[in-house]
This record gives sequence, structure tokens and C-alpha cells, in this order.
Amino acid sequence: MEDVKTLLREMLLIDSSHIDGANHTVDFCCQWLKEHGLQTLELENNGYKMLLCEIGSGEKTIVFNGHVDVVSGKKDQFIPREKDGLLFGRGAADMKAGVAAMMCALAELKDEPLGVKIQLQIVSDEEVGGYSCTGYLVENGYTGDFVICSEPTQLGIALQAKGVLHLDIDIKGKPAHGSRPWEGENAIIKACRLHKQILKLPFMSESSEFYPYPSVNWAKIKGGDVYNKVPESCTISFDIRYLPGQDADTITSQIQSITDGEITVKVAGPPVETKETDEFVKKLSPIVEQHTKHPVEYFGQHGAADTHFFASKGIPAIEFGPSGANWHGNEEYVVISSLNTYKNMLVDYARKW
Repeated sequence: MEDVKTLLREMLLIDSSHIDGANHTVDFCCQWLKEHGLQTLELENNGYKMLLCEIGSGEKTIVFNGHVDVVSGKKDQFIPREKDGLLFGRGAADMKAGVAAMMCALAELKDEPLGVKIQLQIVSDEEVGGYSCTGYLVENGYTGDFVICSEPTQLGIALQAKGVLHLDIDIKGKPAHGSRPWEGENAIIKACRLHKQILKLPFMSESSEFYPYPSVNWAKIKGGDVYNKVPESCTISFDIRYLPGQDADTITSQIQSITDGEITVKVAGPPVETKETDEFVKKLSPIVEQHTKHPVEYFGQHGAADTHFFASKGIPAIEFGPSGANWHGNEEYVVISSLNTYKNMLVDYARKW
């Protein structure tokens, strides 16, 4: 356990909330892997660094995927601290802990005759979309037969993740003098009415195995320029997380049917829907139960991870990682005891093939 925790503490000291820090963390991971007898391939795309490290042999490849970039944090969050069995720090849960455990797992396994290839992918841009790293890797053939993304899952298995749809809607009104608003059409008020209508569309009443409904976050609004004028335009932006079985085009069409505004789709990432009966999941589940002494918990993530890039190619992918909480919050932490447990699960899983 000390090896994973020690490595993680070193990684937490690096502020990787910006591209230079994230790239520096990839360089650090690369050097650590080399010092532990592993060969790496370093790549760069659009200024973002990533690395690959592969061990084992066989016809099938399991991808261990993790990101080392983090969201912004306070200065003291980049100084790791321990309390009551928890390790606090920006990225402790999301998701340097998972990456550190995967690195230690490969170091432990490197000299063993594995019956499967394990390909570690460490990337630096997941928090800003993932398109320059994992998206780039997938499009260039760096894939496998199954993917484990080590996001924090409390040692449970996230089989599903909602799809992501980011869109802007440009709404037009009619300008008028601010003292005579009845002579114009207020684009901001029009936007508010549209939001209420969106929440009543057919796609919002649907549910799935792990989700009672999709979610709509009204993320941004820009409208009006002076006090004494009825705003003639307004742009609103939504973050819609939609369900397995739904698709972005249908949702966009439903929204277009209730507005004369112009819709611009910024991001459309498909849901992840891996089956409990998948052969890779079936081999992992008993290992989880053995180490936790509890039945494995299957669930769906509300947020998106880099798994969606693989899912878009029909490759089964899951989120599976250590225990932690408050990621993106002020008191982000990982449960220290889960670090070694998670690493041992990965090691046992690789040996099972």
C-alpha cells in the first residue's frame, strides 16, 4: 500500500489544472515507469501529452485508461494531507489515485507471463473534453477488447454512463425602448420560457435501468446590452446528459420543434452501455467480491468519462476505481485503504487470463 500512496502523494504535488502541469505529470509518470523497468511510448497532439505502456501477450488487449489533468483548485489543495485514513488533495479521487494504482500494478506484473496484453494509457486532457488524447488514441487505433477507466467508483463497477450533449441556442426577439417593453419581444424572457418547455419534452420523461430521467443543466446565458432597451437577442447554453437508448439527434430535433432559435451542437458524446454479461465483466466481478467481501455493485455514472470514446467504436468499457469523494470540491479525498485493494484487484484480473 505504501508504494501506491507514496506515488500518489508525489503526483498530487503537481498542479495539473493547466496544460503545462498536466504535461509535466505525464512526463513524471513516464519517468517513473521507466525507472521501474517498463517501456513507454510518448505521444503529443494539439499540445497535450500522453503515454502508452504495454505488458503481457495474447490475442486480447485490456486497456487501463486514466487521466492526470485535474480541475482548478486552491493552492493548499496541491499539498497532500492525511487524516483519519483519508488522503486529501486535488485529483486524489479524480483520478490520480486510479492512475497511480494502475502504474504500480504494471510494475508488479511486468515480468510475469500474462495471457493477455495490458495497455496502460495515461492522458492529460479528460477534464477539457478528452478529444486531444483519448479521442486521438481511439481514432488512431490504440484500442483493445475491453477498457477499464479508473475513475473513482467506490470499488464498484459503472457499466453505464450518460451521453453528453452540449448545445447553444441563439434566440431572437424584437428591440424596443426599455420604458415600453410591450412594444418589443424580450429575448431573455423568451429563453426562460424555452427552458421550461424543454423540461416537458418527451425525452425528459424516459428512464432506463440505472437512471430515472435525463438531466438538463442551463449552464450559460448571454443577452442584452443596455438597461433601457428590450434585448433583441439571447444565447443560452445547455449541458444535457441523456440516457442509454436515447440519441443526441432525436433530442436536438425535439428541442428544434419548440423554438425558432438557431441550435448549434458543441459536443455530442454517446452513452456507455456495457453489459453485466460481458465476458470481461464476468471475470472481474468475482475478483471484486473476493477483495471487498461484498456483492459487486453495478451502477451507472451521471457524468461522462473517456470511456465514451471507446463505446462509440463498440468496445465495452467500464469505470472502475478506488473509493473517494468530493471530486471537484474543496475537500476531495481518496480512501487510503482502497488504493492497495484496487491495485491488487487489477493484478489479479490480469493474472486471470
